[in-house]
Amino acid sequence: MYSIIGGGIGGLTTALAFEKLGIDYQLYEKANDLKPVGSGILLPPNALQVFQWLGILDELMKKGNSMKRITLTDQNMSSLFDYQQDDIKEKFGFYSLSIHRWELQKILLHKLPESKIHLGKSLISFNQLENNIDLLFADSTVVRTKFLIGADGIHSNVRKHLFPKSQIRYSGQTCWRGICTFSDTFEEYQHRGIEMWGVNGRFGITKIEENRFYWFAVVNSPQNLKDELGEVKRKLSKVFNRFHPMVKHLINETSEKNIIKGDLSDLKPMSRWYKENVCLLGDAAHATTPNMGQGGAQAIEDAYFLAKIIKMQKNVNAFKVFQEKRMKKVNLIVRRSRLMGIIGHWRYFTGIRNFVLKNTPRSILKEQWGIVYKLKS
Repeated sequence: MYSIIGGGIGGLTTALAFEKLGIDYQLYEKANDLKPVGSGILLPPNALQVFQWLGILDELMKKGNSMKRITLTDQNMSSLFDYQQDDIKEKFGFYSLSIHRWELQKILLHKLPESKIHLGKSLISFNQLENNIDLLFADSTVVRTKFLIGADGIHSNVRKHLFPKSQIRYSGQTCWRGICTFSDTFEEYQHRGIEMWGVNGRFGITKIEENRFYWFAVVNSPQNLKDELGEVKRKLSKVFNRFHPMVKHLINETSEKNIIKGDLSDLKPMSRWYKENVCLLGDAAHATTPNMGQGGAQAIEDAYFLAKIIKMQKNVNAFKVFQEKRMKKVNLIVRRSRLMGIIGHWRYFTGIRNFVLKNTPRSILKEQWGIVYKLKS
């Protein structure tokens, strides 16, 4: 039996993939209840191909919003590049989809048997025996399992025990994410993702469902700074006061309780994701900054490939094959995403940067995104 630690996107997708292929599993999540939290998430074509295979694509489409066009601009909304993604849809079957993270999590959760989902189970430690693993939880229960999958995020407890020298790297940037409601504002942005690069930071916007927009604001910042209660909107309005007026409007129209702050970090690429019968998956193995919109997608891809390898390739070390299949692509995304964050926050030479972006051949951009979006079985 496989025990999955973590009830986030990666863990739930893995459970659903195991369910589809008849692989025996149980999932353990430390939260006592899965509640509507979080903000928006981007599901690019590679993730949507997995969800089509899992049979939940139609439900996701009803809850999310297709992004047919991606635009990068300066802080005044002057275009640096504008990518109509019809060719992406033609090649891979889908536009990217923006959706509230909770809607995705809820759809996944409702497809799984309640008997296989265990809440309030915080893993403290595990002991690898000759042929089994004993899992010790905070409630003093012990579960014996054959295989352990750590899908418990960037601060993975499984990884800390497996690879104690692994390193979480702060990017130097922090991010606020918000969701606000509009009736008819920003009609021209209904199916368009926009990111503005300015001197003081970056600001992005996309519609996630009917009359609801998701936005994010990123700035260079020391780590672990706290916001004063009631001062978040005033602070953001001041930081982004030179940006297009739409930015201030979005911030002002958002309830402070719907604004979430988090430092942006990634995981220094590791040489291994597994030891014996324990394996890491998603952010626990290869957390990336969100600059390419691929963090969730790569966890979803992990679930797809791991399940297929376990089911289809008998008499092999499935975790070894999984790592060999996934590591090259994932590490490429981690590196590029980190570099993208650095370039997006240059305080100097922004004119040169913007000139290069404006004049980069679209064929190069399409080729690069094609590598990311391709899902090879």
